[in-house]
Amino acid sequence: MSANSKKMLLAWLIALFGTLGSLYFSDVMGFVPCLLCWYQRVALYPLVVILPIGILRQDSNAAVYALPLVIIGALIAFYQNLLVWQVIPTGAWCGSLGSCANGYINWFGFVTIPLLSLLAFSMIIILLVSISRQRLARNIN
Repeated sequence: MSANSKKMLLAWLIALFGTLGSLYFSDVMGFVPCLLCWYQRVALYPLVVILPIGILRQDSNAAVYALPLVIIGALIAFYQNLLVWQVIPTGAWCGSLGSCANGYINWFGFVTIPLLSLLAFSMIIILLVSISRQRLARNIN
């Protein structure tokens, strides 16, 4: 297995655990996801399908295809964390369906669902950008 395939596998595992975690929180624990959480799910869930196709086909271009979804999800997660940290005022995003600002979880006094989402998206971005840069470097040489 190539280094890029390993990175894509790790990105897929992060996306898979993020997907399963979000489903666990909402369907098992009964936490109602807010609108921003739903948008992040829209960005995350397709990765569970896109990335394994790239792995199976040994196609590092899958990183390029997945990257826009991951960046959009990360930006939404970042915005949501700014809301939770009260850096910007809470608007209509939170409260209409549910609110992660309610503190469904608060591990170690700072780990919240929005922070977990931001960390997952950030790790996936790092992995996919690394794959894309290596692919680009090979094409230049």
